[in-house]
Amino acid sequence: MATITGICGLVLGFGCKKNLLDTAPSGPVSTITAWTTDALTDQGVNGVYAALRQSNVVGGNGLSNSSYTGSGLYTMDVYSQNTQSLGGAVELNYGVTTTAANLFAQTWQQLYEGISRANDAIAHIPEKSPSDPRKKARYMAECKFLRAYFYFRLNQVFQGVPVYLEPTAFDQFTKPRCSADSVWNVVIGDLSAAINEEQLPQFYPAGDGAYGHITKGAAYALRGKVYMYQKKWDLAIADFERVKAAGYGIFTGAGANSYRMLFKEANEQCAEMIFSMQNISQPGYGGDIPFYCGSAATPGQGLSFYCATPDLADLYENIDGSAFDWNQVIPGYNQMRPAAREVYFLRDHATAAELQAAASRGATVSQYLPDGNEARILRAYTNRDLRLNQTIITPYATYQGRLVGQPADQTLTFRWPFRDDKPPVQDLQLGIYALSYCFYGYRKFVPEGSEAGMIDQSPVDFPIIRYAEVALLWAEALNEKNGVSQEAIDLVNQVRSRAGIALLQQTNAALPTFVGSPEALRNRIRNEFRVEFPNEGIDYFNQLRWHTLKEAKFTSQNGVRVVWGSVLVPYVWTGDQLYTWPVPLSVVQMNPAITKTPGWVY
Repeated sequence: MATITGICGLVLGFGCKKNLLDTAPSGPVSTITAWTTDALTDQGVNGVYAALRQSNVVGGNGLSNSSYTGSGLYTMDVYSQNTQSLGGAVELNYGVTTTAANLFAQTWQQLYEGISRANDAIAHIPEKSPSDPRKKARYMAECKFLRAYFYFRLNQVFQGVPVYLEPTAFDQFTKPRCSADSVWNVVIGDLSAAINEEQLPQFYPAGDGAYGHITKGAAYALRGKVYMYQKKWDLAIADFERVKAAGYGIFTGAGANSYRMLFKEANEQCAEMIFSMQNISQPGYGGDIPFYCGSAATPGQGLSFYCATPDLADLYENIDGSAFDWNQVIPGYNQMRPAAREVYFLRDHATAAELQAAASRGATVSQYLPDGNEARILRAYTNRDLRLNQTIITPYATYQGRLVGQPADQTLTFRWPFRDDKPPVQDLQLGIYALSYCFYGYRKFVPEGSEAGMIDQSPVDFPIIRYAEVALLWAEALNEKNGVSQEAIDLVNQVRSRAGIALLQQTNAALPTFVGSPEALRNRIRNEFRVEFPNEGIDYFNQLRWHTLKEAKFTSQNGVRVVWGSVLVPYVWTGDQLYTWPVPLSVVQMNPAITKTPGWVY
C-alpha cells in the first residue's frame, strides 16, 4: 500500500507557481499523522497529482543502444506515425518486444501507484482531515478524477485490469482482471461523482490561485473520451457540450502564430487548456521536451532523440485544403527510389566531396542545381497548413538558437549536409546524429533563443486534455451517430481555421475541401487529429482506438526514415496482439489470479 511518506516524497504543489514547492514537507510524514492537519491534507492531495509525473520507457535496438527515454505522454508518440526515436530505440516498433518489456511493467506500476495514492486520499480525507468540509469535498472530487484518469490510462492499452478502490497492501494485489467494459464503468462512476460535487468548479480562469486543480470541465472531457471508447455517441456529445459551456474554447489570441504560441509559457493557462501537467524550472518539476526534442542550438543544448517523421510532414495539407503531393513540387519524385531523392535536399553550392558522398548513398546527382536547389525544395514547405512550420523544423527553415558559449541568439538554418554552426555558415545541427543523417526536427514545445530555462526543466505546462481534442472528438461522435452534418464540420473548422487552411464544406464537390460522406469526414477528422497533436501523446492511443495502427505505422517500407524516405531501421508488424498490451510478465508471476493477455508469449 502506498504510504504518505512515498506520496510526500514526490509532492507537487499547485496554485501560484512562485509558491509551488512551499508545501513540501521537511521530512517523512508518519502514516499515523498523515491527513491530520490542513497542511498535511494539502500535501497528500498534491502527492496524488504528483503521480501524473511519470517517465515512459523506450528501449531496444535502433540507431544506438542508448537508453535515453524522456518522460511524459509526448514520448508515446514514438509508437504512432508522428514521431521516431533516434537515441533510444522502440522495441514495440521493431517486432522484438516481450511481455517482460520495461514499457509494460513500468506503465502498470506507475499508474497503479497513482491509484494507490488516490485510494489513500479518498479513504482518509473524510475521517482524518480537519480541513474545511467544502475543501475536503473538492479534494475528494479531484482525487476521484485522478483515480479515474489512472484507470483510463491503464484501460486504453491493457483493455481490462484488476480494480482496487480501497487502500491495498502490496501483498494483497491478488484480484483477477475485470473486463474492459467493467473498468470503463468504474472510470465513469468516479468521473460522475466528481461532476456531481457542488464544490468542484466548472473552470479556473488564468491566474486563479487554484489553477491546475481539476475542474468539472475536465471531468466532462475525460468522461466524454470514455464514452468514445464505448461508442456511446449521444453521451459523449452531451459531455463535450458541457465542456464548452464550462468556458473552454480554441485559443486564437496570437493571430497566425496562435498554434505556435499556444505551447509557450505565456499562454499555458488559456481557455484551451482543460487539464495540464503543471511545470516549473526546478529539478524534478519541469518538462524535458526541450532536451529530448531540441537541437544542438536549443538553449542548453538538446539532443533531438525524438524527431518528426516524413509521414507527419507529408500529412499537412496545402493551403487550399488539398492533400500534399511531392509530384506536384518535383515531377516524378514519388516514383524514385528514396535514396535517389536526396539530391533535392542538398544545399546550394555543394562541394565535390559532398556531391560524391550523396552519390555513394544513391542520390541522383545529375538532378542537382548548384544555384536553386534550396529554392526548389523550399516550395514543398510553403503555402501549407500553418501548423507544419510551427511544429516541424523543415529543410532550409531558420531557427533562433543559443549556442553553447555564445552570449546572444543566433539565426541558424537547417541545411544538408551540415557543415558548421559557427559564423559565417550558421547551420542548424539537429542533435548528435545530424552529421550522418537528415531528420525533421521538432519546433513545437522547443524553446528558441532567450525563451529557455533549464533544458530538462522546462516551465511550460504540458497539456493532457485541451479543447481542440474535445472539438474533434465531438465532431467524430456526431459523424459516427448521424453522418455528415454542418455541426460536425463546424467543429472541425474551429481547429482548421487557426491552422490557416481552407475550411471543410459540403456544397461544392469540385473543391478539395468537399466532404460528401461519413467516410470522407471520418478521414478528415482523423488526419486533423494527426496534424494537430504531434508531441502530445494523442495519436498512438487514437490509432489503438480506431484499430488503424497497422495501416498508419507499419506500412510497407516504413521505419526510422530520413527526410527523403530512406529507411534506416525497419518497423515490423508481428500481429494484431499489438493492439492490446500484455499484462506484464512480472505481474502474472506475482498474481496467479490474473489472466494472461491472448496473443502474447509468456
